Amino acid sequence: MPQTWYVTFEVHKRGTLPKRRSPRETRTFESEADARTFAREKFNEGLIVFAGTLNPLLPRRLIPSSDIPSWIEQGQGDEIPGHETKRDL
Repeated sequence: MPQTWYVTFEVHKRGTLPKRRSPRETRTFESEADARTFAREKFNEGLIVFAGTLNPLLPRRLIPSSDIPSWIEQGQGDEIPGHETKRDL
């Protein structure tokens, strides 16, 4: 299955680096549920998180950091086996 979602998050500074590096890191995921789970972990660590779909997936989705809490909340039941969600009904 192709990688269709990404989550970008800020990286904690660790000491002094000889080279300047990006303050953000991005990971890709096969599903929205996987991306949401990872985003929840990073958000709970207090990091700034963005998420979205990768090209050429349509329709494109971008979840800015201000919308991450509600996006994470939407998927609360997605990771619990046997738990019904609105999509299942």
